[in-house]
Amino acid sequence: MSQEKNLSIAMLWFEAFNAHNLEKLLSLYDDEAEHFSPKLKIRHPETHGLVTGKDALRTWWKDAFERLPTLHYKVTSLTSNADRVFMEYIRTVENEEPLFVAEVLDIKDGKIMASRVYHG
Repeated sequence: MSQEKNLSIAMLWFEAFNAHNLEKLLSLYDDEAEHFSPKLKIRHPETHGLVTGKDALRTWWKDAFERLPTLHYKVTSLTSNADRVFMEYIRTVENEEPLFVAEVLDIKDGKIMASRVYHG
């Protein structure tokens, strides 16, 4: 995969996420994709922060979109190579302090295979 193609996948990811378009977001992921998030670890400690597969991703993001209707990500930086995209963005939710986030998308054959979220 080219760097440009991976960057376009990242931009589609932000568009889908900010539109809270769950199916469009999930279409970017491989069926067996893994996702790690500190927020997932806090809300669902039994996962240790890691979920696998589109059904688990659907459940996680559906809950987030319903709980946080004003959830929005503002891209601050995107860097890619042939295998992954490093994204930095600001997470905003009404009545919460902005949160600076970094996330890595591992991409293979045009699909996100894994995503890892990092923040304080």
